[in-house]
Amino acid sequence: MRIMGLDFGSKTIGVAISDALFWTAQGIKTIRRSNKELDELEELIREYEVMEIALGYPKNMNGTIGPRCTLTEEFAEVLRSKFGLEVKLWDERLSTVAAQRTLLEADMSRSKRKNVIDKMAAVFILQGYLDSRQMKKT
Repeated sequence: MRIMGLDFGSKTIGVAISDALFWTAQGIKTIRRSNKELDELEELIREYEVMEIALGYPKNMNGTIGPRCTLTEEFAEVLRSKFGLEVKLWDERLSTVAAQRTLLEADMSRSKRKNVIDKMAAVFILQGYLDSRQMKKT
């Protein structure tokens, strides 16, 4: 059983998955938004035996909720009804910035960064969620 992290963008969905002990997040895929993204997610949910989803929730920097949050909430409802899993909305402020910084520090070219940024943002979202779960246990 694992936890999946998602970065829900307008064109792509970044996907990360936890290890079996819920300590670390690994990026696994960037899915192009189309009418088949739910099928791809379903395959990954089955393959990794996902029990829960941490979905990035794009609050504004001042903590308010904007139009992207509404779209994310609607997507969360679709995920809940289609897969019957718990979907946690996780504050993703600065996850993309952190992912970009990490990729720049790795000296990755702009074209390569573009292909992996959403997957890396999903890693930051999921890792934050996993760390929060661990803190609650101690």
